[in-house]
Amino acid sequence: MSTKEFKRAARIILVGAPGVGKGTQAERLMKRYPQLSAVSSGDLLREGVRNRTPLGLEAEAFIKAGNLVPDEMILRLILDKLKSNRWVSTQSSVTDPSPAQPSKNPSASFILDGFPRTSTQAARLDSLIPINLVVSLITPVNIILSRIASRWVHAPSGRVYNTDFNAPKVPGKDDITGEPLTKRADDDEETWKQRLKKFDETSQPLLDHYDRKNVLWTVKGNSSNEITPKLFQELDSRFA
Repeated sequence: MSTKEFKRAARIILVGAPGVGKGTQAERLMKRYPQLSAVSSGDLLREGVRNRTPLGLEAEAFIKAGNLVPDEMILRLILDKLKSNRWVSTQSSVTDPSPAQPSKNPSASFILDGFPRTSTQAARLDSLIPINLVVSLITPVNIILSRIASRWVHAPSGRVYNTDFNAPKVPGKDDITGEPLTKRADDDEETWKQRLKKFDETSQPLLDHYDRKNVLWTVKGNSSNEITPKLFQELDSRFA
């Protein structure tokens, strides 16, 4: 895969139903555009808890009590990461009345993963840092359900196989260890139909929010391989 250099900073969010291949697209984007990094709210949260940072300890108290970590805390984690990378002013704060001034340097490009999930969270993120591209990834529901039905995992390592396009060398066995593959407990059709329905309900207001901001771009395809070239073409035209 040939690489491309960005001419300006890209601040990207990928939105798509579970099973649509957001992780696959993010990996491919980072390989094609070396200046692009992943910023995952979930990873930042786990890292903060593991390293016993002040924010991590605050978040852990919510998690242990069985509560969701407040949006403001997630925003502080994200902002701290952007500040430590010098992608925004180190003086920026979540209480500032105006958004942080992001660096225009192409190396300050990132894909934000895991946040926002709602239009309310998106509005708070807008007040923190301006996102300049939101990609809505769309694959038909019947294709996603077919993918899930064909998915097998090696639980100890987390390796994932699909009998349709990424089959193990020996049916039912992990390529590395030869151990048996299993189905995930929640990989049944009814569970997935409910997850996809819930995603549709919560994602539409989020997409509407970014559409009003004129940063929403939608791409459709039956497979990741069908979507990737369209995604590359769009990012080339916008940022390279």
